[in-house]
Amino acid sequence: MGAFSIWHWVIVLLLIGVPVFFAVRSAAKPSQNPEALVGFGGWLMLLAIGQTLSPLRTLADFASSADGYQQLMILPNGSLAVYGEVALNLAFLALQLVVLVAMLRGSRRFPQLFLLQWLAIPVVFILDTIWIASILGVPVNQVLAGDALAAP
Repeated sequence: MGAFSIWHWVIVLLLIGVPVFFAVRSAAKPSQNPEALVGFGGWLMLLAIGQTLSPLRTLADFASSADGYQQLMILPNGSLAVYGEVALNLAFLALQLVVLVAMLRGSRRFPQLFLLQWLAIPVVFILDTIWIASILGVPVNQVLAGDALAAP
């Protein structure tokens, strides 16, 4: 515990770097021409990067869930549970792609679509949990704990 780990250096860098970044940023003169304010810059770039990577994360979740889907398929009603979950996740992936295209095209509807996507995250989670619990006939708390496949 006597060594100065990499995480300590990261914290020090953040404590020094973030205030310096904002000081330099605030010293820059803002544009007086509203037409010049187009595209993503500053902290909005983080939003754009996150939105661009979100469909890739959803696809990675699909790939990592393949083994779990294989285990579910052998259970009674397991195939129905898998097909329902895949359909729900594909619908969410489609929403992510629609929001991404709206963002890249600079659509006026992007803010509303982005908010809709964020509201859809807990809705998809709740629907998925209820779907798996009702189809497999297991309690919701067992699904939330990840023990839906465990033998009683």
